[in-house]
Amino acid sequence: MHSLTSRLRLFASSRSWGQFHSPKNLSMALAVEAAELLEHFQWLTEEQSRAVDPEKLAEIKDEIGDVLIYLVRLADELGIDPLEAANQKLEKNEKKYPADKVKGKALKYDEYPDE
Repeated sequence: MHSLTSRLRLFASSRSWGQFHSPKNLSMALAVEAAELLEHFQWLTEEQSRAVDPEKLAEIKDEIGDVLIYLVRLADELGIDPLEAANQKLEKNEKKYPADKVKGKALKYDEYPDE
């Protein structure tokens, strides 16, 4: 992750794009790229979404790359380690959604009955 962060920082710096890479702009760009990723799955059935053809899969791969690039740039601008953030969030989710209570269910954490 550090290597990717450094490479992206250098990429932006060598193009003088730091002036455009505010957290506001990066988060907006991230949302746009996530929407472009979503567009590839729009109108597909669940089954079709799991079996896209190789050409579409290559396009999806590019969009995933774009999403990750903007996410890493945003995290870097804010001084956040994205892997640390993800691990901390997973720990919170493990408490909110204990496996024995939620297995096979898709409810929000506050919709499960107290036992």
